[in-house]
Amino acid sequence: MASSNKLKAGGEFPAIEATLLDGSTVTLGKPQGDASWQAVFVYRGKHCPLCTRYLNALEGFKQAFSEAGVEILAVSADSKPQLETHLTQLNISFPIAYGLSEAQMKTLGLYISLPRSEQETDHKFAEPGLFVVNEHGKLHVVDISNNPFVRPELGALANGLNWTRDPNNNYPIRGTSDD
Repeated sequence: MASSNKLKAGGEFPAIEATLLDGSTVTLGKPQGDASWQAVFVYRGKHCPLCTRYLNALEGFKQAFSEAGVEILAVSADSKPQLETHLTQLNISFPIAYGLSEAQMKTLGLYISLPRSEQETDHKFAEPGLFVVNEHGKLHVVDISNNPFVRPELGALANGLNWTRDPNNNYPIRGTSDD
C-alpha cells in the first residue's frame, strides 16, 4: 500500500509553482491581487466534464469570494495545449494554471489517477482538491476527493469563508487536534 502525504490543517502550505497561459509562473497559495487569502482549486483536467461545469459555476461565485478577501486560482496537470483547448469550454475570469507534476500532486496529498484510455488524457492526473491558504501561508481549509463527484458546494464555501474571515467571529483553523 502506497503511503500518503496529507497536508495538516494549520500547517504551512508547500511552495508549489505552476504556469499560467502567458508563460509566467504562479505560486499556489500566494495571492496576486488585493485578497490576502487564496483558494486553490485543483481540477482533473479538460477531459472531465464535471470539472468544466464546476469551474464555470465557480466563476459565478468569484464576487462572493472576493468580498470575503479570498482570491481564486485553479490548476491541473494538463499541458498548455490541453488548457488552451479547455478554455474554449470555460467562461472564467480567474487565473488558471497548468503543468502540475506528479511530485507536486503527491506533495499536496492529492489522490492521483491513471487515465482510462488515451482518449481520456495522456498523463496521470489529480482528483479534485481545494486548499484555502490564509495570509500567514497556513492551510486554513483542506478538502480532497478521490473522485470527481465529491466537491465543496460553492455557495456554502463562499459563505463559510466570509463568516470565517469576519474578525468578530474569531473562528480558528479547525481539525488541528492530534489527540
